[in-house]
Amino acid sequence: MFLLAGLGNPGEQYALSPHNLGFLVVDRLAEQFGIRVTRKDSKALIGLGEIDGHQVMLAKPQTFMNLSGESLAPLMEKHQIEISNLVVIYDELDLPWGALKIKPKGSAAGHNGMKSVIQWFKTSEIVRVRLGIHPGHPIRSGAEFVLAPIKRSQMKELDEFVGFAADAVRTITAEGVEKAMTKFNRRAPGLNNEEA
Repeated sequence: MFLLAGLGNPGEQYALSPHNLGFLVVDRLAEQFGIRVTRKDSKALIGLGEIDGHQVMLAKPQTFMNLSGESLAPLMEKHQIEISNLVVIYDELDLPWGALKIKPKGSAAGHNGMKSVIQWFKTSEIVRVRLGIHPGHPIRSGAEFVLAPIKRSQMKELDEFVGFAADAVRTITAEGVEKAMTKFNRRAPGLNNEEA
């Protein structure tokens, strides 16, 4: 079974903030495949189902971003899911808005949610889908920016971006990380795969 975990913060005030892109991608997958992500388990909302013939658990940790590992580690242990079948989806301020980068391993690169996950699992060999949120202009406070509502000017692109990310996650489960990286890693919207 795959555990597809979107990182974010619980609460309506954060629902459409850049920091909740991981939740939005999980919601999109849930909608596409008829999976209800409503069951509480290990400090997360989860839903079990199938994507392209693969058993999956969709999860949205409810611990707040910086404690995400506190939810995912017990969830994985309880359901005996291999770490190689964990995919973590989250926002990345180091990447421009609309960019997507799948990585099979690596550091948290300053992302506190991913840092928590790595600390709890004691390994950085965790597949992750990083979703670029940098607006392309200087920002005063990264912490304020990631928690503020997504700008109206970006809302039109948000639907496409979330759909693109959901397709990337789906491809990881169906075809593996390497193929997904080749197909989906991109610097910004509009670039073809060869340029990304």
